[in-house]
Amino acid sequence: MSQCAGRTRWRRFAAVLVAGVTAGSVLAIAMAQGVLAASFFISGQKFQIRVQKLTVSGFSLYSMIDVTRKHQLVPVLVTGSRRAALSGLCQSVVIDVPVLGPQTVKVTGGEERPVEASNLFLDVTSQSADQANFTDLDIGVAQGAISKGPVRPDDRNSRFFDPDLPGQQATSVSLTDVRLTAVAVSAATFDVPGLSAVLEQGRDECF
Repeated sequence: MSQCAGRTRWRRFAAVLVAGVTAGSVLAIAMAQGVLAASFFISGQKFQIRVQKLTVSGFSLYSMIDVTRKHQLVPVLVTGSRRAALSGLCQSVVIDVPVLGPQTVKVTGGEERPVEASNLFLDVTSQSADQANFTDLDIGVAQGAISKGPVRPDDRNSRFFDPDLPGQQATSVSLTDVRLTAVAVSAATFDVPGLSAVLEQGRDECF
């Protein structure tokens, strides 16, 4: 009886986990679509984003401190885009589950047509690209003087935002094979053609 009940509990635990992870991915998409407010406590969980090609109109880059629900401070670089087109988007996060082992949530889209976003902000801890082409680039501009690209209003009003620290901005940017490790993504609009969200056993990250 006890062994049977134990197995049943683990099955229920797995079912609840899958439901929770799926809800989490839907929540992330809702935030990206602007359904939820962009100002939120981050979970602190890092996830991967890979984009085959990223084209930006109105680019900004500045430093910021994100805060978890437990009030832990996470230093990030915020990449802002007034308008962005993302081809071949992949987002993944790995969750380690007792007994079941690692589970990967993967969201993909933009294969046939690019993902289109407005006022897109990526809070990242690392980023790289095979090629980056900038137009009207300014490096070392004061963060408080950034004007070519967006700065989140909540960031400008945050005690963690230093307007005198150096930032970066450009009229437009084109990047290929972009790889990001992020803790948060937010946008005013986020249009994803061919959206797919799957839960996979094991580790199958975007890069």
